[in-house]
Amino acid sequence: MSGFNKITADAFEKLQFGAGIVCNTFDPAKPAAVADDAILFATSGGIKFEAKPTYTDYGEDIDNCPKNMKELKRLDSWEATLSGTALTVDTASATQVTGAADASGNKVTPRNDVKLTDFADVWWVGNYGEDGCAAVHLINALSTDGFSLQTGDKAKGQFPFAFTGHYSIDSQDTPPFELYIVKTSTAVAKAADEGAAEGEAVS
Repeated sequence: MSGFNKITADAFEKLQFGAGIVCNTFDPAKPAAVADDAILFATSGGIKFEAKPTYTDYGEDIDNCPKNMKELKRLDSWEATLSGTALTVDTASATQVTGAADASGNKVTPRNDVKLTDFADVWWVGNYGEDGCAAVHLINALSTDGFSLQTGDKAKGQFPFAFTGHYSIDSQDTPPFELYIVKTSTAVAKAADEGAAEGEAVS
C-alpha cells in the first residue's frame, strides 16, 4: 500500500526552517526584511513558542455525564509564551528582558511595580517554504522570568529570556497571540494592488 508511505507534492513548500528572529515590529501584510534596529537580539538554540489553553468541563460534576462532553466544554483563557536564549544585549533589550525596569543612559534600574509601558508586542519571524515566512505575534508581552546571565570559560555570555503575552482590560475577548503563514510574493502583489486601488480612488 504505497499510498500510505508518501509525502505530498507540496510538502517542502510547507516547511518552516531556520531559527528565525525575535523583533519588536513586523507587518505580515507587507512582509519585508526586518530592519536591524527592530531585532531584539541574536539568539542561540532556536526559539520556543507555546500557546496553551485552559479549559473548564462544566459537565464533570453532572451525574451520568461523560467526561469531556463537547457541548459543555468552555475555554477560559490562553497562556502564550515566547522563550529562548539571547547572545547579544544592549540597554534597551536588557530593560525589556528585565521586565519591570527603567533605562537611563547605560543603566537599567528594576522596579517593584509593573507599569503599562512595560508591556510591548514581540514578534518571531522565520522562513517558510521557498517563498514565505511564518510569524508569531505575541501581544502585550512582558518578560516574566526576569533577567538572567550565564557566563562560561572561553564562552559567550548567555541571556535566557521568556516573554508572556497578556490580555487587556480594553479587549478582554482577544487572546494574546496571533499566527501568520505568509507567501511573500502573494502578499506583495496584494499590497501593490491595494495601493493602486487607493491611488485610483484619490485621483
